Amino acid sequence: MATWLDTDSLTELLASWPVGRLAMVSADGGGPWVAPVVFAPARESVWTPVDGKRKSGSPLARLANAAADPRAALLLDEYSEVWSRLWWVRIDGTLRVHRIGSEPRRGAAEAVAALRAKYPQYQEVPLFSGPPTLLELTITRCRGWRAAGNGARAPSSEPASAGPGPHRP
Repeated sequence: MATWLDTDSLTELLASWPVGRLAMVSADGGGPWVAPVVFAPARESVWTPVDGKRKSGSPLARLANAAADPRAALLLDEYSEVWSRLWWVRIDGTLRVHRIGSEPRRGAAEAVAALRAKYPQYQEVPLFSGPPTLLELTITRCRGWRAAGNGARAPSSEPASAGPGPHRP
């Protein structure tokens, strides 16, 4: 596997890529659980909100899953019919639920600011649904792949390895 994603490139990708897939272990039986999420980097973690978009269940599965088993992965990828442009990055880590109240602490405050800056939709959709809640993914490992010769900056086996990182067309 090519090693191509340094910490700065990973942070840049996380600040610009619009959506990822959050994978967790399901609290109700131990099977896999995956959902698309919005996210932003802040304080060397990746943060995703329980936002004001309509949800399909209550209590929210991602909160129950994180409480039962904090292991998780965030997958970012680009698919193209031109297969030389394909790449993916998987960020493994542990989740922590933050119920932030009206005065978020430092990391959560930075995450809220980063999410509002990244997603202009939060001018129309509430950033939080119910009590303000964020999930923080603390990065333990980053892996990835890219098609050879696509000019993309590629992922690595460790978050701080040297080399260029993925691009967005």
